[in-house]
Amino acid sequence: MTAPTKRRNPLEFIADEIDDLKAKHLYRPLRVMSAAQGPVTVVDGREVISLSSNDYLGLTHHPRLREAALKATAEFGVGSGAVRTIAGTMTEHEQLEAELADFKGVEAVLTFQSGFTANTGVIPTITGEADLIVSDALNHASIIDGMRLSKAPRKIYPHKDVAALRELLQTAAADGRPDGAGPYRLVLVVTDGVFSMDGDIAPLPAIVEAAEEYGAAVFVDDAHASGVLGRNGRGSVDHFGLHGRVDIQVGTMSKAMGVLGGYVASTQALRELLIQRARPFLFSTSHPPADAAACREAIRVMLDEPWRIERLWASTRRFKAELTRLGFDTGRSETPITPLIVGDSELAIRFSGRLFEEGIFATSVVFPTVALDQARLRTIVTAALTDEHIDRALESFAKVGNELGIISG
Repeated sequence: MTAPTKRRNPLEFIADEIDDLKAKHLYRPLRVMSAAQGPVTVVDGREVISLSSNDYLGLTHHPRLREAALKATAEFGVGSGAVRTIAGTMTEHEQLEAELADFKGVEAVLTFQSGFTANTGVIPTITGEADLIVSDALNHASIIDGMRLSKAPRKIYPHKDVAALRELLQTAAADGRPDGAGPYRLVLVVTDGVFSMDGDIAPLPAIVEAAEEYGAAVFVDDAHASGVLGRNGRGSVDHFGLHGRVDIQVGTMSKAMGVLGGYVASTQALRELLIQRARPFLFSTSHPPADAAACREAIRVMLDEPWRIERLWASTRRFKAELTRLGFDTGRSETPITPLIVGDSELAIRFSGRLFEEGIFATSVVFPTVALDQARLRTIVTAALTDEHIDRALESFAKVGNELGIISG
């Protein structure tokens, strides 16, 4: 009897890729949190001050959100049991969407499981071969993936370069579709409201003006503007007073609202179309009722406790000013997202590691999330951090920054 030959592992190359990432200082292990999300938490067994959370307003542990989630769980159970179009639409989902629509000042809202699935749901649904997508070069990965899932051609303009955007729109309006089939059905200009790695704000008024001049629609991903910009955190459209002039807003409930999920805020007609055709909506189980209830309560807290946004911005201004005084490069940040750009990936990882030893949790960000020569620490000051937390963090940044030669003095 012939002995069986040893089967070759067809996935052997994966280990080689991991080794390559480690050799290039691009490999980052997962950090494990064993306490509640908050200004001080426990990561990998060490108590740390957290500067790495998107919990801008400190709502993840708010007692009102906890109570709302527990009450909904007791009444509706722990899961919805199905996708929305079968048996997974509960009163909590419908009420959340109505309250979000009112909060955002739009006709209708449809919720998704995340901001990522909202983008990958809406972009391919409303665009096709007869359309054109025009995108900022530094838009979020979920926008990029949403464009890849669409059959529409796309044009990219340099980051925040409205003159280049205007030129693309002018050419599209004048030339029409490249196959000679006439004008584009839809030209969709897509931009982040706040850019997640640099913390700068899109020049939305100029983008809207250019789009209106050439008959294009405007789509804003407001994930990092939600809860941060505008009245009570209504986002970049409210911040700039552009209600009625931005056609589609994508938001998140996973950051400043402290819970989980994404949403598309627009017209009733778009909501109905997404229900029929958006694949992430059609093929993913809906939010657990506890999440929906907690998100509803988050909206009420944002309206009832405006001091949280005031605190967020006061702490942000102080933190940025001191980092600049110390000599750190914080790039073009205008928001609570404050990068500390060091360039080299190995140095960024070492910087983050040493800060962790000092009790400060500030994660490194390396390629492919940012360009190879733009490695950084990405920090966020939240409303939950006290002055004492910020002072201690700044002391550690100064100490480690000097130690590693990132700053001098």
